[in-house]
Amino acid sequence: MAGKNNVRILDGSTFVVSEETGDIRATASEPSGLFSLDTRFLSTWVLTVNGERLTPLSYDDLQYYEARFFLVPGAATHYVDAKLSVIRQRAVGGSFSEQLTILNHDEKPVDLEIRMEAAADFADLFEVKDEILNKKGEIYTEVESDRLRLGYRRGNFNRETVISSQEPARFDKSGFAYTVHLEPNERWDTQIDVQTSALGPGGRDLRMGLRAHGAERLALQQDLQEWMAAAPKVNTEHEELARTYRRSLVDLAALRFSPLSLGGATLPAAGLPWFMTMFGRDSIFTCLQTLPFTPALSKTTLRILAALQGTRFDDFRDEDPGRILHEMRYGESAAFEEQPHSPYYGSVDATPLFLVLLDEYEQWTGDVALVKELEQECRRALRWIDDYADLVGGTGYIWYERRNSDTGLENQCWKDSWDSISYRDGTLPPFPRATCEVQGYAYDAKVRAARLARECWDDAALADQLEREAAELKERFNRDWWVDDGEYYALGLDPDGRQCDVLSSNIGHLLWSGIVDHDRAEKIAEHLVGPRLFSGWGVRTLAEGEVRYNPIGYHNGTIWPFENSFIAWGLRRYGFGEEAATIANGILDAATFFDGRLPEAFGGYQRELTKFPVEYPTACSPQAWSTGAPLLLLRTMLGLEPHEGHLAVAPCLPVGMGRIEVLDIPGRWGRVDAFARGRLDLRNSAG
Repeated sequence: MAGKNNVRILDGSTFVVSEETGDIRATASEPSGLFSLDTRFLSTWVLTVNGERLTPLSYDDLQYYEARFFLVPGAATHYVDAKLSVIRQRAVGGSFSEQLTILNHDEKPVDLEIRMEAAADFADLFEVKDEILNKKGEIYTEVESDRLRLGYRRGNFNRETVISSQEPARFDKSGFAYTVHLEPNERWDTQIDVQTSALGPGGRDLRMGLRAHGAERLALQQDLQEWMAAAPKVNTEHEELARTYRRSLVDLAALRFSPLSLGGATLPAAGLPWFMTMFGRDSIFTCLQTLPFTPALSKTTLRILAALQGTRFDDFRDEDPGRILHEMRYGESAAFEEQPHSPYYGSVDATPLFLVLLDEYEQWTGDVALVKELEQECRRALRWIDDYADLVGGTGYIWYERRNSDTGLENQCWKDSWDSISYRDGTLPPFPRATCEVQGYAYDAKVRAARLARECWDDAALADQLEREAAELKERFNRDWWVDDGEYYALGLDPDGRQCDVLSSNIGHLLWSGIVDHDRAEKIAEHLVGPRLFSGWGVRTLAEGEVRYNPIGYHNGTIWPFENSFIAWGLRRYGFGEEAATIANGILDAATFFDGRLPEAFGGYQRELTKFPVEYPTACSPQAWSTGAPLLLLRTMLGLEPHEGHLAVAPCLPVGMGRIEVLDIPGRWGRVDAFARGRLDLRNSAG
């Protein structure tokens, strides 16, 4: 993972990760460089003045898409009385540009040799992630009088980086240089442009199929201003909450990208650096979190996922008719089917979640037209749940087992690491596997699809059938998954029906899906805020005391902000406002230690032990569903729910949160305001 002090700027699926000096010195395993479309277009970008590297004085992350570096030549001991200043200001907007400024503070003129070392390894993001750089094509360099062309070619797969300069430069195979004479108090500037191209069959530029939402700096600035202005305003006495809310909105703006087929509409990429692309599950969860604040993201996501819905049986991509994709990739490994990511369908939760999001979107916006537009895709998704997902015939559950045994995902639920599903003794179950939260999603999907069928598709028979099937699933689930000696639901089932009987955070998903019997909900709530699962910062993915528990185990003890936001939402659904506020309080407190930007995950250590949330070493940041977590927590604390065409508000805030105003909440009701004041005393339960 990129180092803590690395500087990141991004625009959609294009991003730059560099050192504090602005330099890029990538290795095969370090996700630093200029990336776009899952490919590294710059792996070396090192500035020297008279042969010396530069030392940072400071840097500014001006906006998500630009940064400025203030530097002096030489080692740190040299700049006590520096005579030269160097400023690098860079921006991404589909491509990459850098404004280089040098100031002479000396009383005498200086002659400078300014050089930029430049190279591109064109590493696929999966090569970087797996720490294996194995290029099978040809890397080439072409030096022209006014530009440097770096390229990679393998069959029809062609990627190029073209570097040019506003001021004349001497280009060579390793970079470019300037000879500059500066009089006392004189300055020198140049603009360096880096254009990337991704050429497919017939020379078609694939970048045109995945545009960022702006190209020029001024356009990006205006776009961000419009984005912020369109979102609801949050006024609060809790300054950290206001900062976290703004940080979330800006990061959501940064993560947007726009498929060409949707005419400029945007959807969120999943997260930097590994997941700067479309993910079915992640995008849906993010849209559910952000729907009251940025509803347009949901419409785009639903449309593009519907357009890419599975149509055939393809074992390599784990594709079935009606299945919603897991992820889309554009790099070399996908192009040559070394990784099944173009597209890949290896998750079982995206399909029911697609139906959940469509219903939630319609309830908020009243956009019946979209529900009618996607009717056939919804029917195909329902058929997938019934006809293809039950791999252990007759159980009526959604199971998974990868058909691509070489590169497909073993675990096709949200906890998709290899060791995330286990029995209480720590051993791993055989395949096929079923996890509890996916059954909850399926229940919720059928209940919601029944409403859509009755109210939007004029199909009362289908509605009755779906409601009957949902009721049967709920009864069956509460019988088969309840762990009697622990009084919670099992994490999973193996193909023989044996329970994966560990206590896990997945039980919280069951609350927001509504599959939990009401007489068991109180016990689930007790577990979620009890000492084994709740650390004081949030709910752990696996309970303390389980054999595989590890406070920094990816899915075996860490805390995921996204998941906690949905757990809190589920607790409110079942009437546990105080417990929901406890979790919201912990996660929002944690956000203050990350400057308002919640990471993908952080350590599950007890709050009293560490006094601060411990960073998880390879967590993505920013990451879409972590960025969305504060927004869903806001919704949960204020009790914002669509109800019979109106917005219902039922606040339940932690003490100390003070007054919160959320103004201009968009929906089928137009725009309305919501107000709340903290009343609950959580001092004894926050840890």
